[in-house]
Amino acid sequence: MTTATQTSATVPRNTIIHGDCIDVMRTMPAWSVDFILTDPPYLPAYKSRDNRTILNDDNAAWLTGSFAQMYRVLKNDACAVTFYGWPKTDLFFEAWKSAGFRIGGHIVFRKRYASKTAFLQYRHESAYLLIKGNPAFPDAPLPDVMDWVYTGNKLHPTQKSIHILKPLVEAFSLPGQIVLDPFAGSGSSCVAAHRTGRDYIGIELAAEHHETATGRLLGNGASA
Repeated sequence: MTTATQTSATVPRNTIIHGDCIDVMRTMPAWSVDFILTDPPYLPAYKSRDNRTILNDDNAAWLTGSFAQMYRVLKNDACAVTFYGWPKTDLFFEAWKSAGFRIGGHIVFRKRYASKTAFLQYRHESAYLLIKGNPAFPDAPLPDVMDWVYTGNKLHPTQKSIHILKPLVEAFSLPGQIVLDPFAGSGSSCVAAHRTGRDYIGIELAAEHHETATGRLLGNGASA
């Protein structure tokens, strides 16, 4: 039987792949990545103030299949962190559980501003820690409430800051290991992996964002 160590050598490292993440992950061997850090579409049919949109943010057809492939390519006894849209929590939970993930924790990033106001002021972003098997606890566990760093969304409509992503990479992976982001966007998680001495694989469907992410990594990342 092929081992996780053997399959890692067959995975292309330090690249941003242009394509559908389900199709791309199907070509990857099982147990071939060490940590997944991703920010998939939240499913609100989002449109930014400057009218930018996100591919597949208006449907959940990709949701179950993408997390099933993430579970397959993730090594045993390893973790994934995924941002999600809380109004669609039921759909995300169903996809995670059907893939085989267990819930390891919930992370809240508190904002100093309201990104939206309805019944409440929306002053946070959130992510779930998903676990496969029985990974060891981190040497320095993170708090489950952390401060948000705003990027200005200059490179992507929902751009995440590398300053909030780097601690996640450092907590749940080791230098030299492979970090996968199947929804790479502008490449922030890959930049965070690169900056912390990890290898990365990013997958991005939108051509413009693939170009942006590739450019960031070729230029050794951006500060945001």
